[in-house]
Amino acid sequence: EPQKTRFCIFEYVYFARPDSSVEGRNVYEVRKRIGAELAQESPVEADIVVPVPDSGTPAAIGFSQAAGIPFELGIIRNHYVGRTFIQPGDSIRHMGVKLKHNANRRMIEGKRVVLVDDSIVRGTTSQK
Repeated sequence: EPQKTRFCIFEYVYFARPDSSVEGRNVYEVRKRIGAELAQESPVEADIVVPVPDSGTPAAIGFSQAAGIPFELGIIRNHYVGRTFIQPGDSIRHMGVKLKHNANRRMIEGKRVVLVDDSIVRGTTSQK
């Protein structure tokens, strides 16, 4: 008997491009809906919603819209640095994250920030 194919949620939240479809669903719309559901499940008082770019952006937009909190680009991504969580060692991962994301300080200083990421695998990005 053939084994049933198993779907990995990371296709929606991380690996797939936002303009692609997975199992007949647009990835961007799914990520946005996940953010909206997060806003409903975990309401907070904040001044701005900031995504961890790039795959956290649609979820942050969904969160922002559902919560009525303004969306801002408080982190700017260096597009010349690739995926960091799949690097073989901690030191390489930490250096990659350090080079990959830069705070847009003017947007976030003195504000209560909701930070929306696609997922937390090791917490390396969150630490920065």
